[in-house]
Amino acid sequence: MRSSEAGLLADIGGTNARFALQAQGGSPASVRVLHSADFPSLESAAKSYLAGVGARPKRGAFAVASPVTGDRIEMTNHPWSFSIDAMRKRLALDDLVVVNDFEAIAWSIPLIPHDQLRRIGGGEAVAGAPVAIIGPGTGLGVAALIDGRPVASEGGHVTLPATDAREAEVIARIRARLGHVSAERALSGPGLCNLYRALGNGGEPPDPDEITRRASRAAEPRAKEALDMFCAMLGTVAGNLALTLGARGGVYIAGGIVRKLGEYFTGSRFRDRFEDKGRFRDYLEPIPVYVIEAEMPALLGLAALLEERDLAHHGHAP
Repeated sequence: MRSSEAGLLADIGGTNARFALQAQGGSPASVRVLHSADFPSLESAAKSYLAGVGARPKRGAFAVASPVTGDRIEMTNHPWSFSIDAMRKRLALDDLVVVNDFEAIAWSIPLIPHDQLRRIGGGEAVAGAPVAIIGPGTGLGVAALIDGRPVASEGGHVTLPATDAREAEVIARIRARLGHVSAERALSGPGLCNLYRALGNGGEPPDPDEITRRASRAAEPRAKEALDMFCAMLGTVAGNLALTLGARGGVYIAGGIVRKLGEYFTGSRFRDRFEDKGRFRDYLEPIPVYVIEAEMPALLGLAALLEERDLAHHGHAP
């Protein structure tokens, strides 16, 4: 393909910026993962990527881990900020669309192969029913598919509920240090560290990967309690989301944290807490939950979004 025909795709999170190219009608290609901290701005990261692959695209689709409410983008868990229109001009693009990162993942849901989904309980999804997407990473993303159309959300910032005295104690300790305790304050990489800290006597916690390693090896009770609480709380929040949306089309869990937990997550209290809604347990029991095993679903979703945008602009391909 000629470089000018390719679309520029970018999934910009709090830790990494993932770039790819997409030819019209094609899937993401030439994927590169750049560490966000290595670049002073998104523009510099994008230009570094384009120079590396030798491309000069004329259209682009970006996913950002932040609300998209206008031209100005302020990243929630990263210092980058930018104007969409200015970014379009600086990258010499004729067209640039920017969406929330979990809206991009919502676009990918119908395209993910079945063998890249791992089911955690439930029965068969109800065709045409709403679908919920949730995912802990650097933050906590939430989105939906309603009548097959992606809906962006900032549901990761809802107030985190406690279901027992131990959780209430932990949330109170986090609140004393950080103020409002959103779901993201526990259900993210930094959130796992917050849980670990609140379960002990202060001090700097290890990084999330180390907490997970210690818990998986049963090498430290505090790490295991933190990870077990993380899985249980995610079940509570995901169940709340399923009830709120009527997500009988299924709940999809994105992000690297849960994917890497594998069988530990399957054997956790997640599913029990997902269904633990009193009189509405029977409503939730049939709803399937899928862990997305695909590594970069947002890029796949951006490719679909860009293709639909191209068709809308130029008419349906023959």
